[in-house]
Amino acid sequence: MISSQDKQRVMDLIAEACASGARKRMAAELMGLSLRAVQRWEKTGITDRRIGSGCTPVNKLSDQEQQQIIDILKSPEFADLSPKQIVPRLADQEIYIGSESTMHRILRRLDMSTHRQSSRPAQKTSPDPLLATGPNQIWSWDITYLPSNVKGQFYYLYMIMDIYSRKVVSWQVYDCESGDLAADLITDACMQENVHRKQVTLHSDNGSPMKSVTMLAKLQELGVMPSFSRPSVSNDNPYSESLFKTLKYRPDYPEKPFRTIWEARIWGQSFVNWYNNIHLHSGIRFVTPSDRHNGMDIAILDNRHKIYQMARQRHPERWSGETRNWEHDAQVVLKKVKRLKTKNGESSHKRAA
Repeated sequence: MISSQDKQRVMDLIAEACASGARKRMAAELMGLSLRAVQRWEKTGITDRRIGSGCTPVNKLSDQEQQQIIDILKSPEFADLSPKQIVPRLADQEIYIGSESTMHRILRRLDMSTHRQSSRPAQKTSPDPLLATGPNQIWSWDITYLPSNVKGQFYYLYMIMDIYSRKVVSWQVYDCESGDLAADLITDACMQENVHRKQVTLHSDNGSPMKSVTMLAKLQELGVMPSFSRPSVSNDNPYSESLFKTLKYRPDYPEKPFRTIWEARIWGQSFVNWYNNIHLHSGIRFVTPSDRHNGMDIAILDNRHKIYQMARQRHPERWSGETRNWEHDAQVVLKKVKRLKTKNGESSHKRAA
């Protein structure tokens, strides 16, 4: 609320502007007021004459009744219960002193509207972020449908990608979802990339092939550490989801269903070759996944930075700020953390829920 002193100062400024030839409406708008407000202040004065309601609600609880409710809420018999539990229990004892909403209102006023049971309240847990600082540290995999020419039947595209480089390290098309087939795929990927035990973490969602006994046994045999998305959290496996979206939005993605599994595999081979060796991936500074996987992206990005610096030196008037960022991203995080502000203003990190 504006004080009387501030109102008087505003009126003096408006009067000064009007004396200099300004229109009162324009002067009022510059001060954030309407013309009617200024006219009302001129007519009735700047004192706020509004009077709040002095009526006491007829259904207001007396101090004694409020204290009685507080005593009941704090009593050992009801201290662990919510008002929804307290009110019917009191009714069974032929007692009525207030509704659930009345008790909730009192609890909020007393700052007691929290977990009231003696047991430990439920804690929201978040997974530890998975951090990759190089290739073949964290892989992500999933299965997607490919349409067949038989209605209701599909081919299944299995894909394993390295989240650091975004390279598809292994893939295959099968005619069913199976933990045995998934185990064969991860075996091929480990052999092709020559990974060692305890080197790779394999992340996936909670599908039945991902958690099958055969698949988990094979991961243990290979020394690959499994990681799973949280139940009902759709964005815990974002890299594989993004890969499948790129796949299905390719201009050469077939408009008609695949007639045979071999046709699906031939198209899959062409896509993986394009994705790994030709596609400039926006998530890794527009280099190909193969270049980043092999460590060649550092030299490529460094050369781009030099080209931009030379262009800026030739025409500095064309650059209002820094040149484009071509820095090499040294790490990739799965299940990112959120940066929060603490009470003292310092930055802290909290894992995303």
